[in-house]
Amino acid sequence: MNDPTGRHCGRYALTVLLAVNLLNYIDRQALYAVFPLIKVDLHLTDTALGLLGSAFMLSYMLAAPFFGRLGDRHSRSRLAAGGLLAWSLATMLSGWAASYRLLLTARSLVGIGEASFGTVSPGLVADFFPRERRGRVLSLFFLAIPVGSALGYVLGGALGQAFGWRTAFMLVGLPGLVLSLPLLFLAEPRRGKQTPDGGVQGERFSSTLRRFLANRTFVHSTLSMAAMTFALGGLAQWVPSFLHRTFSLDVARGNTLFGMLTVVAGIIGTLAGGWLGDRLQRTSAAGYLHISAAGFLVGAPMAALAILSRSLPFCLGAIFAAELFLFLNTGPLNTVLVNVVAPNRRALGFAINIFAIHALGDAVSPAIIGALSDVWGLSAALLITPLAILVAAGFAFLAGRFVAEDQRAVEA
Repeated sequence: MNDPTGRHCGRYALTVLLAVNLLNYIDRQALYAVFPLIKVDLHLTDTALGLLGSAFMLSYMLAAPFFGRLGDRHSRSRLAAGGLLAWSLATMLSGWAASYRLLLTARSLVGIGEASFGTVSPGLVADFFPRERRGRVLSLFFLAIPVGSALGYVLGGALGQAFGWRTAFMLVGLPGLVLSLPLLFLAEPRRGKQTPDGGVQGERFSSTLRRFLANRTFVHSTLSMAAMTFALGGLAQWVPSFLHRTFSLDVARGNTLFGMLTVVAGIIGTLAGGWLGDRLQRTSAAGYLHISAAGFLVGAPMAALAILSRSLPFCLGAIFAAELFLFLNTGPLNTVLVNVVAPNRRALGFAINIFAIHALGDAVSPAIIGALSDVWGLSAALLITPLAILVAAGFAFLAGRFVAEDQRAVEA
């Protein structure tokens, strides 16, 4: 591969990185699919179950800044490959965990491994393609969120129902061991146009952090994503259990239904968001942000209707509609982050973004919902998520006020 930015190399790189990102979400979501089985086997409260998800996110966000600094200085493909190998082994270790404490430790290790990939992969993908195609390309890359999540629910539920939750973890962790090799040898493109100072070499972290805090689009977009992550993280973890308890669906059927809805709504919503965002961006610098905000505004009431419904068909229809509109934001918001951060600071920018959205989002929401569920019941506890989605819409609109100025500053 003499030209890592050539068309064929870009397609190959996108294919490899998309496949790894699929495993990223399969291994992450498989846990939630087998929640009912773990709860019975280990005799756990909902609070303890929620902490399993929170432990993953806590380690993920704490490791992200470290990998972000490494990603702006060293080989991103090697860093991502090491992370893939680590989280795949940790996923398999989850199946061998003989106690709650060991399972908690294993899920924390999964978070550390996935943090190395999450910090470097969006910028790596973006560097293979020109700016005018990034919305669609990143939407394709982030198709892994709905498709990988759906596969995690379906595979986790089906394998868990058939063979037990321990075997399910071992089986979903295996493919990552194979994919780590092509990722390790992936040729890297140049990191965009280098700035005159030659990058972040020698710059103190405190100075770099002040640069990001002064970037109002970055800050408001990150807060929007944090509110969204609070809601979606809580829903992703608890909806399978909600279907199990409210409609008496067994683990396999409940996760299969939820997975099918997620994959169809996610593909349509994610691709539509990237396409609409690219079109609106031609006439407005805030096009990506307006698409994201509109999706949040429509998705919030749909999520509330799904939670309040006691009719299974109506509930499933509302879940589909909510996911369709919420997934509109996936490509656009991440494209905004790429476009308002200098190329030589993107890994660190995504690391800071990851830390913030998970610290304020799904590192705490699963445990909060679990604790509220022990007091109020799961349906009532889940109603805090539509409120968070409305907050996400507000911050997306605010970010749109500053994006043109911040984008010009990066291009200058």
